[in-house]
Amino acid sequence: MRVLVIEDDPEIVQAISLCFKVRWPEASVVTRGLGNQGVEAVEIEMPDIVLLDLGLPDIDGFEVLRHIRLFSTVPVIIITVREQEVDRVRGLEAGADDYINKPFSYLELLARVNAVLRRSSFEKFRTSKLFTAGDLAIDFGTQEVSLRGKAVKLTPTEYRLLDLLVNNAGRTVPQRVLLERVWGPEYVDTPEQIKVHIHNLRHKLEDNPQNPHLILTEAGRGYRFVASSKTTTTQPAGA
Repeated sequence: MRVLVIEDDPEIVQAISLCFKVRWPEASVVTRGLGNQGVEAVEIEMPDIVLLDLGLPDIDGFEVLRHIRLFSTVPVIIITVREQEVDRVRGLEAGADDYINKPFSYLELLARVNAVLRRSSFEKFRTSKLFTAGDLAIDFGTQEVSLRGKAVKLTPTEYRLLDLLVNNAGRTVPQRVLLERVWGPEYVDTPEQIKVHIHNLRHKLEDNPQNPHLILTEAGRGYRFVASSKTTTTQPAGA
């Protein structure tokens, strides 16, 4: 799990980081002390959840949330000293998934995080989509992939890699993020893992693997799935 904490108080940041390490030892906690840095980190780090303070030094936390929601549906929990109901309502209406007042119990924080992540996972499953890009079709509900109507057999790792790229279509996914999400944090220094599987995916999905048009390499950055004008995303029947 990757956690982004947008908070300028170092004591709170340290306490939150420790809590996550105790509860989820595998968690990777990224911190930013400024709102603009936080927005950038959401796009670059691709966290699983964001903890957002409202009283940031550069821009208001509500403005940070507004910017995040322009491009991401990542779960966001606001943590703030603002106790007025109008602020809570404003935060939730702006797209926050929960709102916690400072000072708070860290056991309560972890319980809230757990609940938000459960809801997020359920919603993702409940709204499984059918994705098509030209001759390629992916059913995220059944994890079935087909090309020109014929089933394509992918390994579990290949499917997870394709899933992550497609769900960020049009955006470059950093190599480090791919390694951490698909293989685990212990593999962040093994780029050959990605190269082999990208090679295999291209040979299974591309007309010309040597000149790919679906999965592009962004030199020194990562990989990008190209969303063409023929790309569509629909709900499966009965959803």
